[in-house]
Amino acid sequence: MKPRISMITLGVNDLVRSVRFYEQGLGLPRMPSPPEVAFFTLNGSWLGLFGRDALAADAGIKDGIGHKGFAGFSLAHNLHSPAEVDALMAQAERAGAKVTKAARKTEWGGYAGYFADPDGYLWEIAHNPHFWVGPEDP
Repeated sequence: MKPRISMITLGVNDLVRSVRFYEQGLGLPRMPSPPEVAFFTLNGSWLGLFGRDALAADAGIKDGIGHKGFAGFSLAHNLHSPAEVDALMAQAERAGAKVTKAARKTEWGGYAGYFADPDGYLWEIAHNPHFWVGPEDP
């Protein structure tokens, strides 16, 4: 098996609001899909949005955890420069994201910040000079 993440699916509280945030706010390209789910093309994978209760039911679990605190994970997007990090953080905030940690230099030699999407899912936006960003890189 080749290691990879093919899709990340988020169980969201308001599908229409989340689609608007990711498609119009962040500019992710949306794929055709049925009305109860939304898929966005990422570089080498996909992001899926599904109603929170429907995702729990689909997975065969009860959603008794609640979603008011930390969900236990974050998504990350690595960019080529601190300027790109600042630009994406600003774009996300304009789209309705809550910046939870402003972008700044890190102790590991990079530059990163965090925002939460409308459902509270955390995204780390980072420039890591030690980390491969994508297929266009050597």
